Amino acid sequence: MEQIFNYLFLPHKFSQMKIDKSIAGSFVLLVLMASLYRIMPGRPLGFAPQIAIALFSGSIIADKKFSFLMPLASMLISDIIYELLFTFKISPIAGFYEGQWSNYLLFIAITIIGFSINKNKWIHIAAGSLAGVLFFYLASNFLVWIGGGLALNNLPYPKTLEGLDSCMMAGLPFLKGSLYATLFFNVIFFGAYYLLNKYSRTKPVTA
Repeated sequence: MEQIFNYLFLPHKFSQMKIDKSIAGSFVLLVLMASLYRIMPGRPLGFAPQIAIALFSGSIIADKKFSFLMPLASMLISDIIYELLFTFKISPIAGFYEGQWSNYLLFIAITIIGFSINKNKWIHIAAGSLAGVLFFYLASNFLVWIGGGLALNNLPYPKTLEGLDSCMMAGLPFLKGSLYATLFFNVIFFGAYYLLNKYSRTKPVTA
């Protein structure tokens, strides 16, 4: 696990220092905590860390083909838990449903947005957070509209500009929560990563 962490996140330091195994484990814990937080009942609309994790992974993981693992794993684990709770009639929310694949594609795209974020510049992180949230809001609501999603009257949104506008308006509370959550969690994720690197540079090198 320690070698995997070094290879993915700190390839330029792989031969210079050893990272404590607990650090690598903390990224696994991050995925699990994000998954559990997503299914927490009563959380504010849209306030979840998944977009932030996708942007963070895309930005910091050196080998980009592995950067998709954290956000997709977080989504999959929480969807499995949702499905189990739904099966046992504990929750009204199903984990797996028709058209769900689009959510995973959107998070792949958000991770790619993270590729352009310079992890050392807060303006990049803020701009990337805004871009990721806006992309998810526009793309997900467009897919709901084009896919025959139901409006508040339990009828499909009309395939008109008015119907699209209604769908976008219905998603505004989620947009607000997503923006606050993504900024909040990215401060935590990128801040912790900055402190980790700062600590590792000052820590004596051991064989």
